[in-house]
Amino acid sequence: MSQPIRKERIAIYPGTFDPVTMGHMDIIHRAAKQFDRLIVAVLNNLSKNPLFTVEERTDLLRQATADIPNVEIDSFRDLLVNYVRQKDAQVIVRGIRTVTDFEYELQNASINHSLSPTAETIFMMTNPKYSYLSSSVVKEIAHFGGNVTEFVTPEVEQAMKLKFNRNADEV
Repeated sequence: MSQPIRKERIAIYPGTFDPVTMGHMDIIHRAAKQFDRLIVAVLNNLSKNPLFTVEERTDLLRQATADIPNVEIDSFRDLLVNYVRQKDAQVIVRGIRTVTDFEYELQNASINHSLSPTAETIFMMTNPKYSYLSSSVVKEIAHFGGNVTEFVTPEVEQAMKLKFNRNADEV
């Protein structure tokens, strides 16, 4: 008797990633171990005023994840559940830092489930050393010339220096 063909397990990790932080990278590394393919999907959120363009964010993510073979970087501008269906994914991965994150993400997961009952949302608790870290905090630190080395990858740090017109040795 032949074995049934196992469907590829695909997960989507959506976010703005403006910029991608070490907290995001922690979730990406851990989620990539759980699925056959992890699609890190940059949301083109029209209601936000991002520091980096969608193209810049996807490029920075490609550089940061180049060593993870089952991670794919993409972008979307649609309802998340439509994107999940388009990619034939089964799971949405969301990182949780705080109780406030959980309340917000639970509401989104409930809405997504009502729109697409086959898409499951999995919450991954952030590594405690990144529980305080957000893209907004990193941008503020960089804007005022603070050192962001421990919060982002070297490529992101360099890109932020260029955005804030700082010399490479200033921050």
